[in-house]
Amino acid sequence: NLWKAGLDYRHGKETAAPVVADQLFLCDSGGQYRDGTTDVTRTIHFGTPSQHQRECFTRVLQGVINLNSIVFPKGTSGRELDLLARQSLWKAGLDYRHGTGHGVGAFLNVHEGPQGIHFRDTPVKVPLEPGMTVTNEPGYYEDGNFGIRIENVEYVVEKQTQFNFGDVKFYGFDTMTMVPIQQKMIEVSMLNKSELDWIDRYHQRVFSEISPLLEGRALQYLKRESAPIDRSSS
Repeated sequence: NLWKAGLDYRHGKETAAPVVADQLFLCDSGGQYRDGTTDVTRTIHFGTPSQHQRECFTRVLQGVINLNSIVFPKGTSGRELDLLARQSLWKAGLDYRHGTGHGVGAFLNVHEGPQGIHFRDTPVKVPLEPGMTVTNEPGYYEDGNFGIRIENVEYVVEKQTQFNFGDVKFYGFDTMTMVPIQQKMIEVSMLNKSELDWIDRYHQRVFSEISPLLEGRALQYLKRESAPIDRSSS
């Protein structure tokens, strides 16, 4: 299993594990480009995931959706938003031992503050401001069994709200990461209409922005994974 060593598995001759069809594969990846730095994680299964794995994956996905969907007033820090990503996991008595998000540098450090989304007490409260980038990466890890993480980079933007209480601006997130989420890992019956709509909107955007860059097998893969989600079991 590729997550037996814990949160920071680094393969080597003594710890390397084969990629096999009956286990989850977690890939935390990214790169440095002239127009920015990427940090993205997807968890996929090459075979048939267990019901427990699908339920855990779906709770992690609900955390991604909850955090991405929040609208918050100016002055809000990431610490005040962290619980949104954990809410579905907490309902099942589950959690993860790392922060939910970190700032991302532009052609600099992948982990770059001062902003972040985490539960730790810090001496200085850093509010999230438009223009900041921050990751959205809840997860769940069973020691010696499997690990799950979904990670997108979010961009803080100003939101237009119906009201403007106290003349305070309200902010939210726009997802910058365009990578499909493996649909066979999703337990559709656990999701409400709003969450299913979020998944379809996200995948529609992924396909719209990425499909012109692909062809052949890669395009077929993107088309399959970005198709509207099957709601028959919802």
